[in-house]
Amino acid sequence: MELVYVLVALVAGSCAPVQAGINSQLRLWTDDPVMAAAISFLAGTLVLFAYVVVVRVPFPPLRTAPALPWWIWSGGLLGAFLVVVSVVLAPRIGAGNLMAFMIAGQMLAGIILDHFGLVGYETHPTSLWRLAGVALLITGVVLIKKF
Repeated sequence: MELVYVLVALVAGSCAPVQAGINSQLRLWTDDPVMAAAISFLAGTLVLFAYVVVVRVPFPPLRTAPALPWWIWSGGLLGAFLVVVSVVLAPRIGAGNLMAFMIAGQMLAGIILDHFGLVGYETHPTSLWRLAGVALLITGVVLIKKF
């Protein structure tokens, strides 16, 4: 695995607790977690569309969309759920606990997705070592929550 990929992933991961805190503060103004998430998504959508226009990324042909699997459209729904949950939970359980539980959930889901080769991932069978890694991560979650 290239070091640059690891560094970019670490930077992206560090954005999650910052985003949760920012969106939780936005919730104070909107008085609603879903509205705060919607405003956050709108800002992100505007930036992404500006990029697409400036760089002139071609739009895929709409006629090919019906051939895609039904679940391919659920990414935005999952993202919306994630942001709303982080808006609600961040001020209640703190950034460290929120991220620890979210990472543990991501690891468990990642192991399952890899094992069965779901949603386009290559198959990587679950092993005792991979499960031990998840167990250690969950142990870390417990330690972060307790102390």
